[in-house]
Amino acid sequence: MKYPIEKTEQEWREQLGNERYQVLRQKGTERPHTGEYNLHYEKGVYCCGACNEPLFESNSKFDAHCGWPSFDESIPGKVEYISDVSHGMKRTEILCANCGSHLGHVFDDGPTKTGQRYCVNSLSIDFKDK
Repeated sequence: MKYPIEKTEQEWREQLGNERYQVLRQKGTERPHTGEYNLHYEKGVYCCGACNEPLFESNSKFDAHCGWPSFDESIPGKVEYISDVSHGMKRTEILCANCGSHLGHVFDDGPTKTGQRYCVNSLSIDFKDK
């Protein structure tokens, strides 16, 4: 898949460092309840940790008690959805539509009116105050 921002894996590794590279580019997952943004509720926007593209507004964030930052919707057009059948499960992986970096997964078990729970790794996002 072609993305507006493309780099070699070596360039991504140098830019992101080992921990973020493992999550964003190798589809890793951080341990639950360890991420910087799990219980973070300031007003602003959450951006891709690789390319800084805005992905989620703070008003869509909620506490899903799952151990990862959770959102009930993304900014339209900013997230790509890919079928993921790894680990013996059928899930929907979410990627940054600007650079193809792995963010986490989206599930249809959200408690808000959207019914969605975007389960996102803190290492895959950065926060900008409004």
